[in-house]
Formats: sequence, C-alpha cells, structure tokens
Amino acid sequence: MKVLDAEFMKGFMRMADDGWQQGWHERNGGNLTYRMKAEEVEAVREDLSFDGEWKEIGTSVPGLAGEFFVSTGSGKYMRNVMRAPEDSCAICEIDEAGEKYRVCWGLVNGGRPTSEFPSHLMNHEVKKAATNGAHRVIYHAHPANTIALTFVLPLTDEAFTRELWEMATECPVVFPSGIGVVPWMVPGGRDIAVATSELMKQYDVAIWAHHGMFCSGEDFDLTFGLMHTVEKSAEILVKVLSITGGTKRQTIQPDDFRHLAVDFGVTLPEKFLYEK
Repeated sequence: MKVLDAEFMKGFMRMADDGWQQGWHERNGGNLTYRMKAEEVEAVREDLSFDGEWKEIGTSVPGLAGEFFVSTGSGKYMRNVMRAPEDSCAICEIDEAGEKYRVCWGLVNGGRPTSEFPSHLMNHEVKKAATNGAHRVIYHAHPANTIALTFVLPLTDEAFTRELWEMATECPVVFPSGIGVVPWMVPGGRDIAVATSELMKQYDVAIWAHHGMFCSGEDFDLTFGLMHTVEKSAEILVKVLSITGGTKRQTIQPDDFRHLAVDFGVTLPEKFLYEK
C-alpha cells in the first residue's frame, strides 16, 4: 500500500488541516506526530526507504526503540500538509537504542522532522508507558484564547484547570485529570521537553505560557477534540472576564463537580475543587 492511501495518513492530514482551519497554525507554527501501529508499518513497508542517514534525536527515548512516527516537518506549514504531504511530512524510524532516527518517507524537498521532535518523542515515551500503549498522538498548536489566558491567570495547574472546568459542564468529563502549566521557556529545547514530560505523567494537556498548548491522545479525533474543547472553554473565559471584569455572578461549585463526577463515572482530583 502507498503511504498516501493508508487510513492513518489520511487521518494525520485531516487533523493538520483541521488545526489550520481553526486558525491555530500561523505561518509554520505548531506540529503533529503519530506513533504508528505495527500493522500500519507493515502495510506501507514497500513504500518506505531504509537507506537514509541515522541522525541524533538529541535525547534518549529507549521506550520508543524500533518505533515508527509520522511527523510534520520543521519549518513546514500546516496549511500545506493536505496539499503537499510528501514535502510537508515524514515517516521516521527510531533506532534500537532510542537515540537516533532516520527518514523513511517524505520530506522529498529536504528538511527534517519538526524542531519539537525531541519534545514529542519524550512525551510519547511517557504517555506510552502511562497508558499501556494506548496514546499515539502528540499535538502542539497556538490557540489564541488559551495563550491570552497565560497573561492574566496564575500560571498554576490549579488555576487553569478550575477556571476552564467552570466554563463548560463537559470540560471535567473531557479532561478529568486536569491541565498542567509550563512557565515560559525557550521552545524546542531540552528544558521545556523535560518539564512537559513531567506534567504528562498525570495530565493529557499542558499549556506552554505565552506560547500554546500541547495535547496527547489515543487517536486523531480524541486528541483534536481535547484541544478544541480546552480552547473553546478558554474562549468562553476570555468573554466572561471581558464582560465582568473578573467577577462572576454564578458558576459551577465544588459540590456540583463532585456530583458530576459520580454521574459520569470520572475521578476529579480534589486539589481542583477548593473553595474560592
């Protein structure tokens, strides 16, 4: 099977385009990676090349040894993924030590995987272990309302989780473990990768202050839906703060969240259910 005929690649391309359509990917902003299933690799193996140069990842991810990833390219535009996937994306193989990668498909006009590739791989390794292999998608984008909130809310997991939970009843059900927050750091480096991977041990969402959002999920729909839900909640909060100056007349109370958790069968950490 050709890579572009495979369902996983069609899903990857659609998700990249959906993010572009939302306005989350100005210029070459944002990136997306997908950890392929063994049967997906076998289905397209004849369309892959295995004579590429092994290159240093820049970190060690032994938990991903021998895995294959689809990745957007560094400097590539999300708006072009659907139009020119062979130029905009790559399929990369990780070596048996988890320290090097090689491009097996794509990037036909040159280039390398996203500059955030080390961050993505470190977080893939964490989420693979934490979910017994269920999570396969890591997505980073620049949704404007979420970024705006990092200038006005305290940069704490508690503040962001509670405020965004309150904005829409579905939010505690969609991201019951909460949201982690990374203070501003230089993007693409080891420090932000390590800080994010620590948060991803307990959350599926990390917000990078003054930068964007980082999400993990089982598949393309769930991961895109997670980011979409968080950003919609952030949009509502921006409107509420703009209208009220920060004083809400009514909102969802801690006991309301506890009742919601019982009815929907989710566990909500008590650290987010404090009295204000």
